[in-house]
Amino acid sequence: MPHDYLPFFFIVSAIFFGAGMVKGVLGLGLPTLAMGLLGLLMPIPQAASLLTLPSLVTNLWQAFAGGAFGPLVRRLATFQLGIVAGVAGASLLPPLQDPLGRILLGGCLLAYGLSGAAGWRIAPLSPRVEVFAGPLAGAATGLATGVTGVFVLPAVPYLQALALDRNQLAQSLGLSFTTSTLALACLLAARGALDLTTSTHSALSVVPALAGMWIGQKIREELGEAAFRKCFFLGMVLLGGWLLAS
Repeated sequence: MPHDYLPFFFIVSAIFFGAGMVKGVLGLGLPTLAMGLLGLLMPIPQAASLLTLPSLVTNLWQAFAGGAFGPLVRRLATFQLGIVAGVAGASLLPPLQDPLGRILLGGCLLAYGLSGAAGWRIAPLSPRVEVFAGPLAGAATGLATGVTGVFVLPAVPYLQALALDRNQLAQSLGLSFTTSTLALACLLAARGALDLTTSTHSALSVVPALAGMWIGQKIREELGEAAFRKCFFLGMVLLGGWLLAS
């Protein structure tokens, strides 16, 4: 590894370690936090490519860590298909110029942070509404994923509206984020943004992400989650506002 690259490598590793820690505590936040910080260092498409493997590995871990994988796959099938369709739709759009990508990413982070800080939750969905809302929410999530590289909106509010228990919610987030990551990887590969060098750098980022996630899970056992969520969402608001203003 070239000597000049070492400072950048350690900064990126620290970002993934911190983002993994957040995911370990909250069950989400790795792509959101990592994309927000990486977006300050590099173009959005490059940041999304670097995120691919750390996001995939940590989400697979989260998706299989529970006993409800099969039932959740069946219940969320149309939502997952909607995600794939949304990312496919994003592939028909021209690649965004970096300033516009930053604006959209900043807007997503700001909206996510404000909604979380305000404690906003939508009412639980009835089974009849869920039939229609699932694919629509999935398609919107997939489109946002393809455009910004972040897949928390509207996936997280939708899954929170399904009245799942805490463990099922975490597992459903891991499952949905896995689908988004794989679909995004296919889009990046089709656009030539996922080459051998980028894949190598992405693979190197898996270790700090997993280390951070493991420590975050330990912190969750000791730290009150409500207080941590307030700090996290406030950070998203500040980061989103910074990207919009830059």
